[in-house]
Amino acid sequence: MESKPRVKEYMTHEVSTVSPDDSVDEVTRRIVESEGHNGFPVCRELTVKGFVTARDLLAADSETPISAVMTPDILVADPEMAVTDAARVILRSGIQKLPVVDDEGRLIGILSNTDVVRSQIERVTPEKVGKLRRSLEQIHNGVELTEERRTVSLADLTPTQERVYADELAGRRYELERGLAEPLVVIDNTGTADTDTPELYLADGHHRVLAADSLDIPEMDAYVIVLNESVDLGIAKTANKHDLTSIEDIAIVDYARHPLVETTERLQE
Repeated sequence: MESKPRVKEYMTHEVSTVSPDDSVDEVTRRIVESEGHNGFPVCRELTVKGFVTARDLLAADSETPISAVMTPDILVADPEMAVTDAARVILRSGIQKLPVVDDEGRLIGILSNTDVVRSQIERVTPEKVGKLRRSLEQIHNGVELTEERRTVSLADLTPTQERVYADELAGRRYELERGLAEPLVVIDNTGTADTDTPELYLADGHHRVLAADSLDIPEMDAYVIVLNESVDLGIAKTANKHDLTSIEDIAIVDYARHPLVETTERLQE
């Protein structure tokens, strides 16, 4: 049975902290100059003493020490805690970040609501991989298949979907910018061929690769199904039929042109 994802697997290990002796002015400046920080754990020699947010600083004098405005009695998590349990704590308490401590109360990481969302997104992919693998095993009986997690170059991928939709592409770009990208699903049909160019077919993640390409991200995390010998793949035929050789061949269409969406003007024709 698959074990539940743990906090230690998804928490951020490198955490920015402030000292109880820092002034309100110093911490305010750090929040303004940072990217995405709206608060910090307050630590003395890695021992968590509290948490301070931008709201705590609003009405305080600039020279006031953080120890006077921080919240001292805060919730913390154990690294072995299930992410789903940590998610309940975050939801019910209304916090955005949950410090993670060891048995000595020393800070070893932090789990944000974004990390929780990412953990749930990534749980979906193994199910897709399992279904695809079982399908390939049935179609290509006798061919040995293995699975691995690897980073793939977008330039090496052959798409198997001829179009993506602009609105969903914007959504995938938003997720990527916040570290929420689900891994791709790729089939490696290189087999035993002695080549510097792998035969990699993108089975799932066409919107994500175009979003990554628009953000100048050259590589992405992927679940890869590896065939020990090259076979005549159905998705390869699809790629050939639509002249798809690289992700640049994928067309981006407006949502209003989706086959299941009409405009009032067309309905009245």
